Amino acid sequence: MKDSTSRRHFLRGTGALIALPALESIGFRRFASAAEKAKAAPSKRVVFVGMGFGVTKETWYPDLKDTGADYKLSEGLSPLARHKKDFTIVQGCSNQYSNEAHWGSTFWLTGANRYSVPGQNMANSISADQVVAQHLGRDTRFASMPLDSSDGSASGHGPGLSLSWDQRGKPVAGFSDPLQVFHKLFSTDDLPLAQRQAAIAEKRSVLDAVLTEAKRVQRGLSKNDNDKLDEYFQGIRDIEVRLGKDEDWLDVPKAEAPLAEPASGLKGRDEIKMMYNLIVAALQTDSTRVMSYRLPGQNLLKSLGVTLSAHNISHYSPGERLEASKIRDKAHAELLAGLIDKLKATKEADGSSLFDHTALAFGSNISSIHYLDNCPTVLTGGGANLKLGRHLALPKDTPLCNVWLTMLQGMGIKTERHGDSSGVVKELQA
Repeated sequence: MKDSTSRRHFLRGTGALIALPALESIGFRRFASAAEKAKAAPSKRVVFVGMGFGVTKETWYPDLKDTGADYKLSEGLSPLARHKKDFTIVQGCSNQYSNEAHWGSTFWLTGANRYSVPGQNMANSISADQVVAQHLGRDTRFASMPLDSSDGSASGHGPGLSLSWDQRGKPVAGFSDPLQVFHKLFSTDDLPLAQRQAAIAEKRSVLDAVLTEAKRVQRGLSKNDNDKLDEYFQGIRDIEVRLGKDEDWLDVPKAEAPLAEPASGLKGRDEIKMMYNLIVAALQTDSTRVMSYRLPGQNLLKSLGVTLSAHNISHYSPGERLEASKIRDKAHAELLAGLIDKLKATKEADGSSLFDHTALAFGSNISSIHYLDNCPTVLTGGGANLKLGRHLALPKDTPLCNVWLTMLQGMGIKTERHGDSSGVVKELQA
């Protein structure tokens, strides 16, 4: 690469690893006006909500022999009864490479083999939400918005910073404070436009310097070092894409908040309820069309008056631990029912509901205790054209990524596979 080659030229020349849709967030685009958006058909959205340590196997899953639309709802899912016709429970799925019994989220949306890269004991791949973000995130202020738990590793999620992993299999940071999420979505930046433009220009100059230095040391490196440097370059390109998107939206006012500013310090049940409200608000205002949320576990239990640890409850046995596990399950179901209520009550410009255009998946990579098969999976919303209102029992060890692939294709995303998928779930397709 000649020294006279411009940074932009360099980024184009080495940008093969960035999907073309992502590159469209750099450059000249025209944003639709509010009137144009009102006339357009409602956009599709997607939400993934993940638990850490799973569920109570004996009381959360419906009877395997009781499938179809007329199945009996289980005790753990009973708070969802009013929405029974609008969600589907899927049994039988797992990620074939999963081998960590305390990692409830790390590979949940990726289906990756952690040993797929020689010499590394931890590798991942792109998560399903970020695949959607590459397609639906071009025309919104935020391509996606990952939300994280407030209690970190105590909830059994495993490595990661949220449910989301980028196209290189690197963790995407999530917001863990509802107040922070609110301000990110709706608070006006008080800095003058010129100062914000200058800040982006300064970040670009730092990238220029980094690229120059990386180019200087590239010659004479071993293959392994060149591979590491290529990954480094990809990280720089990702930052460039984000800066381009920030620049596009500098002079576009943020949406008016459809809810009041949250109180500070929310934890547990109140935190989850507020995060769910913020998810609806973000989708309602078209600030983003892709959301993910890694749920708190330990703080939820504390807010429910349970003194046992989330880990110990996951290793339940008859008695106090079992009862605490069942309390947790019902709390999750009650909160999920409230989220569905809000999605149904929020109207689009054409009179339909937000629920009609949103695909929502709720579950975990862990079923219960140390079991990594039969991942608990609830699917709802009309955004992925799925058959709802039924209990579906698939053959044991069906790749969970078959479900994600079915959702992706149902949202109009043309992809033939995701993670360890082996095909779509035809029984799910409407």
